[in-house]
Amino acid sequence: MKTLRQLMKDGEARLLENEIENSTMEARLLLEYICDLNWSQYLLQADTEADPQEQRRYEEAVERRCSHYPLQYILGTVGFMDYEFMVNESVLIPRQDTEVLVETVLNQADISGGSVLDMCTGSGCILISLMAMGHYKSGTGVDLSEEALRVARMNGIFNRIHWMKDGRSEDDLTWIQSDLFCEVDGQYDVIVSNPPYIPADVIETLMPEVRDYEPRMALEGADEGLEFYKKITQAAETYLKPSGWLFFEIGAEQGKAVSELMEKEGFKEIRTVRDLAGLDRVVYGRR
Repeated sequence: MKTLRQLMKDGEARLLENEIENSTMEARLLLEYICDLNWSQYLLQADTEADPQEQRRYEEAVERRCSHYPLQYILGTVGFMDYEFMVNESVLIPRQDTEVLVETVLNQADISGGSVLDMCTGSGCILISLMAMGHYKSGTGVDLSEEALRVARMNGIFNRIHWMKDGRSEDDLTWIQSDLFCEVDGQYDVIVSNPPYIPADVIETLMPEVRDYEPRMALEGADEGLEFYKKITQAAETYLKPSGWLFFEIGAEQGKAVSELMEKEGFKEIRTVRDLAGLDRVVYGRR
């Protein structure tokens, strides 16, 4: 039998052998997850023998990661905006870049008592974070995928201690299965979206964790990645209240094109926001 220390060292070696970045940290995270340990507990128990079943499960998890299956899907959760969200293959993995979108909405349009719609909601991480950190009265998440909405609903329940505040009830966070706005009624103060925006020919160049495992329908945007920006921007006049706000996450090369789309549809106060790497990440404007 191996000790926990030996088990983690072997896992690190296997990950490194298969060109997994951050192999040391990932070996540790997998061990903590499988053995239900925090780092302090590991340090106290590092030289004790691993439970045989936990050793088998750990080695299986390492081998799965060696195939470049995403770590977050193995762990089943990911941190975003200081909250924890459940993820599986039905949804994109929330990324730090998208936190810029949430922060921008809160900085520009945290409307007390207002309503926010998250188009292409996926895991629901954007909408739930906005409800948890902002002062909106209600939030609506929309996605074509029922499997993604199942994850979003679970995340809404899992994080309700954070967003059910200021007199809100469970009915103030709703989810709609819809092909964009087809099943959506009413008008909103804010529409936010991180739509599919990667051109099809670019997807094949992505790292295998993204290309082979994350849902393609949540990644690929036709027409050079601009298809969903066009459709959402054109529909926004109907579904935004007067002077309402529209916020998009964008690819680093799409700032100019998305800004021009919004300008063409009559939006004002159009701005582009960069992420921590200095790349264009958010475009927003006001109806």
